[in-house]
Amino acid sequence: MKASLAMCFAVLLGAAAGGQAAQAPDAQAYPTRPIRVIVPFTAGSASDFFARLIGPRLLESWGQQVVVDNRPSAGGVVAGEIVARSAPDGHTLMLTSSAFAGSAALYSKLPYDSIKDFAGVTQVASNPNMIVVSPSIGVKTLKELIALAKQRPGELNYGSAGIGSGTHYSGELFALAAGIKTTHVPFKGSPEAVMEAAAGRLHYSVVPMPPSIPLVKSGRLIGLAVTTSTRSHMLPDVPTIAEAALPGFDYDGWFGVLAPSATPRGILDKLSVEIGRILALPEVREPMLNQGATPKAGTPQALDNLVRTEIATRKKVFASAGTRVE
Repeated sequence: MKASLAMCFAVLLGAAAGGQAAQAPDAQAYPTRPIRVIVPFTAGSASDFFARLIGPRLLESWGQQVVVDNRPSAGGVVAGEIVARSAPDGHTLMLTSSAFAGSAALYSKLPYDSIKDFAGVTQVASNPNMIVVSPSIGVKTLKELIALAKQRPGELNYGSAGIGSGTHYSGELFALAAGIKTTHVPFKGSPEAVMEAAAGRLHYSVVPMPPSIPLVKSGRLIGLAVTTSTRSHMLPDVPTIAEAALPGFDYDGWFGVLAPSATPRGILDKLSVEIGRILALPEVREPMLNQGATPKAGTPQALDNLVRTEIATRKKVFASAGTRVE
């Protein structure tokens, strides 16, 4: 009797295991339905631009629609929670910016674990930020902005794409390096920070290149400096921060695709390879370069490592700058 029960139990266990295996996502068959790409920022942001550039090419490759879902919030926390709680089958992804690492560095409590609940797919691009001002502010160079901030400590305000965003981080990094004290004004996305700066309602903004280039070229904004160690090919007359005032300054923002942590490695690799192929297409690469961004693909592991490193670095910088989130 005992042997019979044991045999029945073994059969049941085998059936259950077989059922679970049958239900496991199949990388070869993936995707089997539309892919939802969550973007943590507003339409017109750099993340949104990249998602809408890549999405149609994934549809061409795999025959499944790619739906871009904008979920703007402080530091992308709302988007992160949606993705962390989604089924780990590759059909819900997040195209985020370095704000993901910034939120992890700033917030003591998040509705997810920024490392354990996510898996990297691939980096998508690197993109310098730029310090811009309205002509009405009366500042024409970065040194003049720094001098004004030192004359009026704590009085100048600057806009960013949100708390913990790459523009917030590079804004604090700039203030720390320049030895100035300014007030941070977070927005839901970079387009809003750009327009408020153009209207003269902010003393300056730190913004990604894509939404700001047209306004700089038209003269509605003055580009004081870019954050990277080399100038942008799109605005070659705008100096780097290192050239303009602060030797050694260098910050290059990054964008990447994340998935829920339990997503099978086969699906992550399939996505990584295909997005990398798409980023090399002239019809994708050229629009990105024309927006001041540099296409940059990579492995899932490389993005995981980047996220971990960035979280640790940003914690140190935010602590040094005295940046806190209540």
